[in-house]
Amino acid sequence: MVIDCLILGPAYPYRGGIADTNQEFANELKNQGISVQVWTFTKLYPRFLFPGTSQLDSVKKEFPFQIQRKIHAYNPFGWSALAKEINTLKPKKVVFRYWTPMLAFAWGSIARKLKPKIKKIALIDNWNPHEPKPWDRFLNRYLSNSMHCLTTLSENVYSQIIKEVNLPVSKGFHPINNNLPVLISKEEARKKLNLDKNIPLLLFFGLIRKYKGLDLLIDALADSSLFNSKVELLVVGEFYDKIEPYKMQIKRLGLESRIHIVNEFVSFKVARDYFSASDIVVQPYRTATQSGVTPLAYHYEVPLVTTDLKGLKIPILKDGTGATCSQTPKLIAAAIEKLLIPKNLNLAKKNIRKTKSKYSWHSFVVEWIDFVKAQACVF
Repeated sequence: MVIDCLILGPAYPYRGGIADTNQEFANELKNQGISVQVWTFTKLYPRFLFPGTSQLDSVKKEFPFQIQRKIHAYNPFGWSALAKEINTLKPKKVVFRYWTPMLAFAWGSIARKLKPKIKKIALIDNWNPHEPKPWDRFLNRYLSNSMHCLTTLSENVYSQIIKEVNLPVSKGFHPINNNLPVLISKEEARKKLNLDKNIPLLLFFGLIRKYKGLDLLIDALADSSLFNSKVELLVVGEFYDKIEPYKMQIKRLGLESRIHIVNEFVSFKVARDYFSASDIVVQPYRTATQSGVTPLAYHYEVPLVTTDLKGLKIPILKDGTGATCSQTPKLIAAAIEKLLIPKNLNLAKKNIRKTKSKYSWHSFVVEWIDFVKAQACVF
């Protein structure tokens, strides 16, 4: 059987946003009549580089396409054998999912050993990493020099790449996943979570690292404008930083009763309750190229406050679905206070309902296929 497209990257049993989107991508390619397989990792990160509790999903899942664990990300002695196996499979195209320069040597080495007839396409989440290193540009170039074309999940990443690479690059967007549980009422969600139905409630969602600026949001909550209005905050996600400094900050500011921490990776089913219960999703990031939290907020029709990073603010400003501000606690507090005004909140929700359909996986894949075909990569 001839495979049209082989995707290399995280997928089940790996968990997390990139694995989820690879599965959605593969599923929509299949819906478009394209035969697809996904090869994922046997080993992705060395244990000492992974601060979370587990990289793997404990729930058994099935998919309408084949997923195989084949790739050792940091053992170069297996890369030649993997390339040989791909050459034997003879896919028309190989998609390399790229979100960190740590993968450049693996992907670049494998791609260079593939037969010339096999088209190599990178699907890129991040080009400039959140925590940059001096060698990032070299690694990115090593990856890009082995590809026929590059595709992206955000306008911001596209604009970064075209400054450095002389290859065709697509300007994509981060789609809203199809497999998400449906929105429930705020009243039902807050009852399930044992939360006051009348308080203004903010949500910070996703794994916690320094660059995501949770400390800025905690300081913002202590600002008089929010402190006096009894605003509360849900922090839902696994801490990849040490949690103690955040707890000390919360205690020092007298916010113990106002900030509720759920320090764990949560499933989409559980995440649905937190999003449905919330008035605003806040992304106080110090750096970002794009975010998978934004499409989740769109799906659950929750307005957003983000810092004014290009990768975050573009869809918010374009769609009128929230507010953006500079990276200071006082301005974050002011943006939240302004968006909490009922007429502003209702307008942002209305705009989400009006615009979210354009962020479908169907639209993304149709555009992606058209771009790839234009580069003489025939399906």
